[in-house]
Amino acid sequence: MIQPVVDIVVPVHDAFESLRECLGSLSRTVPVNQSIEIIDDASTDARVWPLIEEFASTRSGVRTVRQPQNLGFVQTVNGAMRRSRFDVILLNSDTITTRGWLEAMQRCAASDPRIATVTPFSNNAEICSFPEFCVNNPVPRDPERVAATIRLAASRSYPDLPTAVGFCMLVRRRCLDQLGLFDAERYGAGYGEENDFCMRASQAGFRNVLCDDAYVVHLGGQSFLPKGLAPGGENMAKLLERYPEYQALVADFIRRDPIRQLRENILARQPCGEGQNPG
Repeated sequence: MIQPVVDIVVPVHDAFESLRECLGSLSRTVPVNQSIEIIDDASTDARVWPLIEEFASTRSGVRTVRQPQNLGFVQTVNGAMRRSRFDVILLNSDTITTRGWLEAMQRCAASDPRIATVTPFSNNAEICSFPEFCVNNPVPRDPERVAATIRLAASRSYPDLPTAVGFCMLVRRRCLDQLGLFDAERYGAGYGEENDFCMRASQAGFRNVLCDDAYVVHLGGQSFLPKGLAPGGENMAKLLERYPEYQALVADFIRRDPIRQLRENILARQPCGEGQNPG
């Protein structure tokens, strides 16, 4: 199986400490020549751009973009996806990647031409959360150990999801070429755009799947937080106006919990209490 070429895209707006952790994890977990585009969406923290430049200076595959005006998440990532010719991983700057995550997501994407999006397990990823489902679990004491246990327990079955979770989301190029980019006009600065895209993909016969052998920590509430982006509200109403069945699809997935056995298999291999900070 030939793994698809992928560009990693990291949109940034302030959140310096989280960004430093994110870039440090990328240094440890992806090849030095891996294509990474980091876009500073007019951060107000003067420390952010020097940090990005320092990271770029140590690697051969990094492209940096500094936007003079704040465009918001949707237009920022749309610009990056437009510049790319390959599959794209949209990676929030408040994530911590673990060894093998990139290869696992590429392998998953290559497993079925109908796959549109790929999301890994995380401590804080709604329907892709581990160990507790639909819970913001604490950041593990040892993310690498959790990731290793997930790899050992994985079936690589890549179960279907009703939607990707945008903290770390691989999008296939063929799907982008067929369906277009995120709907910036409808969703403005952000929230709901990835759900809309996944619904379009499903209606076109594509799949949104869980990469059950990859794990990426999500700190949550950091990237783009100063712009006041949050779930629900007007953008959720816009999503439901276009896809009134969306909430029922997600509710049915949560009720059935088809990835419960996957989580139980991982927990069976993990020493009791290992990997989680005290709540």
